[in-house]
Amino acid sequence: MAWTNFSKLLALLSALCVLPVNSMILHERRTVVPAGFVRQGIAPADEQITLQVALKSNNLPGLEEKLRLAATPGSSNFRQWLSKEEVKSFTQPSPETLSVFNDFASSNGLTPTAISPNGDWISIELPVSRANKLFDAEFELFSHPSLKSPIMRTLSVSLPPELVGHVDALHPTTAFIIPDAQAQLGYRKLGPAYHKIPNRGLDASCNSSDPTGIITPSCLQELYKIPTTPATQEKNSLMITGYEDEWALTADLEQFLELLRPDISPPTTFDVLTLDNGTNPQVPIGLGTEGNLDIQYAAGIATGVPLQYLTVGGDFLTAVLHTTAFLEGMDEPPSVVTTSYAQVESNFGESLATKICNGWMALGARGVSVIFASGDGGVHGNHDSAASCVNSTFAPAFPAACPYVTTVGGTQGFAPEKATNFTGGGFSYYFPTPDYQASQVSGYLNTLPADFAGKFNHKGRGFPDVALQAWNYQMVADGEVRVEGGTSAAAPTFAAMISLINDRLLAAGKPVLGFLNPFIYSTASKAFTDVLEGHNSGYHCNTSSAAFDAAPGWDPLTGFGTPIFPELLAAALA
Repeated sequence: MAWTNFSKLLALLSALCVLPVNSMILHERRTVVPAGFVRQGIAPADEQITLQVALKSNNLPGLEEKLRLAATPGSSNFRQWLSKEEVKSFTQPSPETLSVFNDFASSNGLTPTAISPNGDWISIELPVSRANKLFDAEFELFSHPSLKSPIMRTLSVSLPPELVGHVDALHPTTAFIIPDAQAQLGYRKLGPAYHKIPNRGLDASCNSSDPTGIITPSCLQELYKIPTTPATQEKNSLMITGYEDEWALTADLEQFLELLRPDISPPTTFDVLTLDNGTNPQVPIGLGTEGNLDIQYAAGIATGVPLQYLTVGGDFLTAVLHTTAFLEGMDEPPSVVTTSYAQVESNFGESLATKICNGWMALGARGVSVIFASGDGGVHGNHDSAASCVNSTFAPAFPAACPYVTTVGGTQGFAPEKATNFTGGGFSYYFPTPDYQASQVSGYLNTLPADFAGKFNHKGRGFPDVALQAWNYQMVADGEVRVEGGTSAAAPTFAAMISLINDRLLAAGKPVLGFLNPFIYSTASKAFTDVLEGHNSGYHCNTSSAAFDAAPGWDPLTGFGTPIFPELLAAALA
């Protein structure tokens, strides 16, 4: 009898104490609005928003293991790259994930649309009020001096319990990207005396540390022993990506080759691919020269390699995201993809950065070498400023910090080369140190003094992996001969070298290099000239600002150093 009364009392208390419980599970939160963004008020409730939803792939660990085996020298599966369908079998969502999300969409009156070839990205369109309710968000409008119009974002986004474990990311939600992703630093015009420079051996005029020195294709060929012999393999293409309305002009490329590679006959041109309403108009481009710089040094170094220029519309984050999906859908993707753009890693947020990085992993498994510039802000992300010099908390760049891409830092001068002060480098906050570089990263960290002033993730993926000249590159823009600087010049140059090696491999009946990093950190580690000098505090900061210093072996300024083409080729052919 007493037990019955106690049960009734518990039932009564429970009924009286029922409180609304928020069953939503926090997915991602940003505590502050990134610098430069200003709140403009709550987004209109009836405005439509298109959310891109990343569904969980069914077996990424399995794909990662396949990539590890294919990319590691000595493995029985070495360079046995996967097919498009084999990669899809790992990256597509499981039937359970599809069923769960489709049930969620149906019960909420949503119509999902697949937007990626492997089915792991879908989009839904709904009113802001509905998005706020379904994902426990509060979408607001934010302005920025670099944006033409406000963007809609939320500082927090959650998932219903049934979607946890099935949804990896939602975009646009907490990511804040501004149109400032180019990695170049600026330019100066060259006088008439520089308008015709013959090929010559490495001399004082190639010294990029000298205010009058310039880097040309012949300087790079001599410095890194790059051959001028034309490539022969038609299916070995090099893709240059173009974002943020940066275009490549055929007339400027023709003038560049006439000035600096007159031995190439017929002159190299390139195929244009477009995505998301990307364009490549052949009109004067003003101060935007990234596309020109990239295509000119790809053509000027990768003699005879077929070139593709992929121009993508929209903001940088969405463009990079869609680039990975576009490449995954290609039956014959390029052997090498090079990108000279970056943003601060934290601008992306962890979930989106991880999903994008996994897209590059999928490309690596198909035998694509993915190359990124390390950024031009030293330890302060893609760009630095006078204000950033006093900040000792370092900001890594992304996608440079992704462990499935090969990242290129910058040097200048010669005999010896030194790390530039602006060369991007550091350690990711999102991605742990991968196995292929664990010993090198540990070795470098042991060189840091106990009172090291900088703050960073000691367990993060270290970058860059390699480096090249990155200052005073001669190029042509709008018919004007000028010089540019930045790791955006180093990345396509290294990509061109890898393309030439792939040409030799294919000619010998061997597979292409594919994902490079395990190869670089093992068999090929001696095919680089170690860079022992430099401090990457940033272009606007002096050497007293907290940053990393170059050291023997790998370091987060220049990686293993600068490549020696014959030795890199020999390691690849071995």
